[in-house]
Amino acid sequence: MAREANSVPLAETQVVSSKKKNAVTTSWISIDTKGRGVILDVDKYAIMRRVQIHARDLRILDPMLSYPSTILGREKVIVLNLEHIKAIITAEEVLLRDPYDENVIPIVAELKRRLPQDNLTRQGQGEEEEEQPGAQNDIVNEIENEFPFEFRALEVALEAICSFLDARTRELEIDTYPALDELTSKISSRNLDRIRKLKSAMTRLTNRVQKVRDELEQLLDDDDDMADLYLSRKLAGACSPVSSSGVPNFYPSSPTIGSMLSRTSRASAVTVHEDSDVEELEMLFEAYFMQIDSTLNKLTTLREYIDDTEDYINIQLDNHRNQLIQLELLVSSGTVCLSIYSLVAAIFGMNIPYTWNDGHGYVFKWVVILTGLLCTSTFTSIMSYARHKGLIGS
Repeated sequence: MAREANSVPLAETQVVSSKKKNAVTTSWISIDTKGRGVILDVDKYAIMRRVQIHARDLRILDPMLSYPSTILGREKVIVLNLEHIKAIITAEEVLLRDPYDENVIPIVAELKRRLPQDNLTRQGQGEEEEEQPGAQNDIVNEIENEFPFEFRALEVALEAICSFLDARTRELEIDTYPALDELTSKISSRNLDRIRKLKSAMTRLTNRVQKVRDELEQLLDDDDDMADLYLSRKLAGACSPVSSSGVPNFYPSSPTIGSMLSRTSRASAVTVHEDSDVEELEMLFEAYFMQIDSTLNKLTTLREYIDDTEDYINIQLDNHRNQLIQLELLVSSGTVCLSIYSLVAAIFGMNIPYTWNDGHGYVFKWVVILTGLLCTSTFTSIMSYARHKGLIGS
């Protein structure tokens, strides 16, 4: 039955519409424990009644509002807001928002494939049979070893978001490293603008990865928050004979979970796990925390490479600036010396009568020679002083 449900495409799933006046409807898909998907076009009030969630928690999943990545455990639901994955997870179904989004469609297919559990097909067997005393422990151990439905759904979401962010990081690396190498070989306005855009994209992606990592780290640091995510355990405690009576059950009846919980109640009056035991969920979060931390390390390495490239470019620009300053010093020194030569030429070129110019044409030769030697010595002195002070290279 589970395999047949998995083969149903998203376009052929049942569509349930709830039309009200003055109510904005959104598309959701409900996927149950057998992997069957049902499209729901309902407003937020219908979702609130369906899963018994508060409006402030449902507001976290509103794409029009800017909420950080969140994994929130409530009494009967898990509110999941991870980038494009906006879902409500209960002990029996997953409600996923915007199922027709191109990034959400693969997650829907993966949920349909992985949510059904083969060992639950025996749900109808033995319910009418009288249980043997020795079989009660086997039933308890069977339920204890099963991975809860909400954890399987949570694992699919975490795997999808970690893979999505890692893929975006690899794409950014493929674009950035060649662009940086091209920039080091040729500094141009086009290459600089390209690097600027890639750096902005890297900053935005780093912030997104950091938010997911921080949320996982916060959950790993708080056992109480992780204990709130054990929906099946809380449901089993509410259904057990030793639990407080009068607790409303907002979950739709399920032969799978209902039969196993009833057998568990008859087998033992206490829950299998203690509330403080979160090792199973902790190992799940640690695995994806390491993966998202590895993605963040890639982005950190990329940022360091960009910073190193910027330092290298600044060094190159400083070197070019120093060469321009040296050239300017040479040109300025030559200009000063030529100005001295021009001054002397201008003085002797004036139409001023003086006696020693009559019959002494050889005097002009000495004036030119002495002026040239004076300009050359001045230029040499300036260059020697600049070299001595380290203003120009030796």
